[in-house]
Amino acid sequence: MTADNAGEASLAAAQAVARGHGVACDEAVLIAGGSNVLVHLKPAPVVARVMTATAVLHDDAEQWLAREVAVGAFLAERTDLVVAPTDILPPGPHEHDGLWMTLWRFVLHAEQAPPEPWELGRSLQELHAALADFPGDLAPLSEIRDWLERLLAELRPSPPLTQRDIDRLRFDLDALTPSVFESSLPAQALHGDASMGNVLRTDSGLVWNDLEDVCAGPVAWDVAGLMASARTRGQSAKFTEELLAAYGDPGVEDLEAFLEAHALYDIVWQAFEARRRPRTMKRAAASLALWRNRRAG
Repeated sequence: MTADNAGEASLAAAQAVARGHGVACDEAVLIAGGSNVLVHLKPAPVVARVMTATAVLHDDAEQWLAREVAVGAFLAERTDLVVAPTDILPPGPHEHDGLWMTLWRFVLHAEQAPPEPWELGRSLQELHAALADFPGDLAPLSEIRDWLERLLAELRPSPPLTQRDIDRLRFDLDALTPSVFESSLPAQALHGDASMGNVLRTDSGLVWNDLEDVCAGPVAWDVAGLMASARTRGQSAKFTEELLAAYGDPGVEDLEAFLEAHALYDIVWQAFEARRRPRTMKRAAASLALWRNRRAG
């Protein structure tokens, strides 16, 4: 399914689920259409998060999304740091025409300058403090390693990706597994995809969304992910230093292996996604070039 077809199908599926539960939905509006499709079910204050590209990562999408909703509901009862599951209709998971989705409260947020580093660091630390008490079972961080192994097995050489790149990525993944994906560091519930793209500025402060990758592992995974996303957005070394200082946990002082793992994840995922969305090829090529340079150095 192409990205355009996925968007159209997601709009129709989300609208059908809403109407099937008696919720007025005069218009299904596309909010975002990246790895997942976000749909505002107007006039209801509900956003459907429809799993599209990321469906390839999960053998059991229903179970994975059920964990996402469970964590979201747990956090929403205790803090205002996350977008809450909707209470207008069952938040899911729902399936329609082969598409799985969850339903969330619509949050009005500002499209403006990025958060300050101290805001990001403090907000992530507070999120982790709340997540530490989550009582449910979550997949371990090693499952992300398993995703990457599966994606690497499916990748084929195609410009700019060479077979040598694929072999080196596989080698690096194996090398990072003991220190990152099977780390002996204390584990707890994590956001799983803590990036600047998954935090919104609202009138009440920063709010995290997209809990699809919730898992259990060292907090260093989330901290490194947030730092990596800041670097990708062109933020300075001072920015990431202030972010880390605001987070304030001495247990995340050595993040190098976790940062390398995030860079590898980004390259593998972008190479895989470029087959579905050719317009992302330029970004994939740029990330691959940076990784080659770092590795050569």
